[in-house]
Amino acid sequence: MTIGSLYTKSVATVRRDASVEEAARLMREQHVGALVVVDPADSGAPAGVITDRDIAIEAVGQGIAPATVDVGSLMSSPVVTVREEAGVLEALSKMAARGVRRAPIVDRNGQLKGLTSIDDLLPLIAQELARISVLINREQRTEVLKTEDLFRDEFAT
Repeated sequence: MTIGSLYTKSVATVRRDASVEEAARLMREQHVGALVVVDPADSGAPAGVITDRDIAIEAVGQGIAPATVDVGSLMSSPVVTVREEAGVLEALSKMAARGVRRAPIVDRNGQLKGLTSIDDLLPLIAQELARISVLINREQRTEVLKTEDLFRDEFAT
């Protein structure tokens, strides 16, 4: 399965030169915990990601007024992007390697298509783990039934 079938297509963005205060306001208005940072000079390709945690820890937590600092100075960069035709495991691997919960999804030209997060991927992973559990249980039952049949055949003669 490709990541292209799982990501959130409506992604909230903010310019690199916007204030952190503006970013926080956008997060509140759009009910999101992260914004993809875009640079209009770079055709709107993802330049980074800023999260509510970045704002709380890196700005407010250090006594920096959000209105006085721009998004570009707090965003996570270089940004971890995933191409929309990538597999789910590849996306997870890239995210895990950098320790990020979210990754912008891009097309072949590097243009922003959406955003994926662990929250998007977790239901799929849970479903796959449930299938593995069913397989293991069936295998164990099959093994028990074979053993019972052998035992019955051994003592039937």
